[in-house]
Amino acid sequence: MTVEELLKKYAAGERNFAGINLTEANLSGVNLSGANLKGANLSVANLSGANLSKTDLTGAKLNIARLSGAHLGGANLTDADLNVAYLVRVDLKRANLTGAKLIRAELIRAELSGANLSGANLSGATLTEATLRGANLSGANLRGAHLSGAYLTEANLEQANLQGADLSRADLSSADLRGTELRQANLTQAILSGADLSGVNLRWAILSGCNLRWADLSEAKLSGADLSRADLCHANLLNASLVHADLSNAYLIRADWIGADLTGATLTGAKLHAASRLGIKTEGMTCKWVDLSPNGDHSQIYWLNSGGTNEFFHETLPTVRIVIDSPLDQGAHFALAATYYQIAQQYPTLSQPPTIEVSSRRTVLAFKMDSDDKLFATAYVAIIPFNDAATTQKNLIALMKMIQSHDAGKLNVKESKHVQLSSKDLNQAISKVDQIKISSSFPRIGESINFFQIPTQMILINSSDQKISVYHHPAFGKRQLKKKYAPNNATTAKLAENTKLGQANISSILDFIKGFHNIDV
Repeated sequence: MTVEELLKKYAAGERNFAGINLTEANLSGVNLSGANLKGANLSVANLSGANLSKTDLTGAKLNIARLSGAHLGGANLTDADLNVAYLVRVDLKRANLTGAKLIRAELIRAELSGANLSGANLSGATLTEATLRGANLSGANLRGAHLSGAYLTEANLEQANLQGADLSRADLSSADLRGTELRQANLTQAILSGADLSGVNLRWAILSGCNLRWADLSEAKLSGADLSRADLCHANLLNASLVHADLSNAYLIRADWIGADLTGATLTGAKLHAASRLGIKTEGMTCKWVDLSPNGDHSQIYWLNSGGTNEFFHETLPTVRIVIDSPLDQGAHFALAATYYQIAQQYPTLSQPPTIEVSSRRTVLAFKMDSDDKLFATAYVAIIPFNDAATTQKNLIALMKMIQSHDAGKLNVKESKHVQLSSKDLNQAISKVDQIKISSSFPRIGESINFFQIPTQMILINSSDQKISVYHHPAFGKRQLKKKYAPNNATTAKLAENTKLGQANISSILDFIKGFHNIDV
C-alpha cells in the first residue's frame, strides 16, 4: 500500500492498517490519529510532525524512524521497536511504551509525562532535558542513558537499571527509586529531594552538589560515592554503607544516619548540626574539621586533632538491655507491644520500640537511644511491665546515689554534668512512673501473663561500649526452679539488691560515667 492509498482510505474513515509495510515512507505531517497500525513496519520512515495520537502501534517496527515533533499522546507502543529512532521533541504524553525497545534512541526534550515505560529498553538512549513527570519506568533498562537536565519528578524508577547513566542536573524530586541500579551513575547537581532511594546501589556514583534533602537512603549502598557538597539535610541514611565515600563539605544537618558505615570515608568540612555522633562506624575516617553551626555558616567549627575521630564519633548506641529468662510467645509479644504503647503515651522517650532477640531459652529487649544521659531514666521506665521492676528501679536509684556521693574530686566538669543530667532525667522518670502506675489505661498484664513474672537481668551499655549490670535475679538461669516469683517478695528483693550492689565496684561505675559521650562540643 502506498502512502497516497493509506491517506485516501484514512480520509474515507478506514482505521485498520495492521501489519502495513511503509518502510522508508515519507509520512511527514500526516494525520493518522486513532489508526490501528499494530505490527506495522515503519522502519526508516519519516513521521516528523505527524499526528499519531491514540494510535495502536503495538509491536510496530519504527527502527531509525524520524519522529521529531510528532504527536503520540496516548498512543499504544507496547513492545514496539524504536531503536535509534529520532524522537526529538516528540509528544508521548501518557503513551504506553511497555516493553518497547528504544536502544540509542534520540529523545531530546521529548514529552513523556505520565507515560508507561515499564520494562522498556532505553540503554544508551538520549533523553537530555526530556520531561518524564510521573512516568512509569519500573524495571526499565536505562544503562548508559543520557538524562542530563531531565524532569523525572514523582517518576517510578523502581528496579530500573541506570548503571553509568548521566543524570546530572536531572530533577528526580519525590521519585521512587527503590532497588534501582545506579552504580557509577552521574548525578552531579541532580535534585533528589524527598526521593525514595532505600536499598539503592549507588556505589562509585557521582552525587557532588546533589540535593538529597529529606531523601530516604536507608540501607543504600554508597561505597566510594562522591557526595562532596551534597545537601543531605534531614535525609534518612539509617544503616547506609558509605565506605570510602567522599562527604567533604556535605550538608548533613539533622540527617539520621545511625548504623551507617563510614569506614575510610572523608568527612572534612561536613555540616553536622543535630546529626547523631553515636552509632556511626568511622574506622579509618579522614576528618580534619566539621561545622556544627545550625545553618552551616562556619560559625561553629570543631577541629579534630589526631585521633579525634574516635572521640567525636562512637559506634555504639547507648542501650538498655533487659534479658528475660524465657522465650517470647505470641501472647506475651502482643501484651508487650500493648504495654509499651501505653507507657509511651505518657513517657514519649520510650516511643521507639525495642529490638527483640528471641532464642530457645531467653528473650532480649534492647532499648537504644541517642544520649548516654538517658540510660538510667530509660531503664527505670522500661522495666515497668516486669515483676522485677521494683527491685531493679531501687537498684538504679541506689547506683545513682552511689555515683553522686563519689562525684566530687573524681570526675571532671563534663563528667559531673553527665551525672547531673542523668540524675535529673531519672528524677523526672520516677515522677512519670508514678503517673503511669495509677493510669487506668495501663494494662496490668504482669498479673495475668507468666512471661512478665520470669526472672530478668538488666545491663546498661554506654556509647563507649562499657557495660554495667544493674540487676540480676538470683534465680536467673536456674531453669530447674519452678517457683513463681512475686514482685513484692521482700526477701528475694533484698537478696538481689544486696548481691548486685555488693558486687558493684565504684571505680568501674565511675569509669562507666567517664565513658559517656559529650554531645555539646
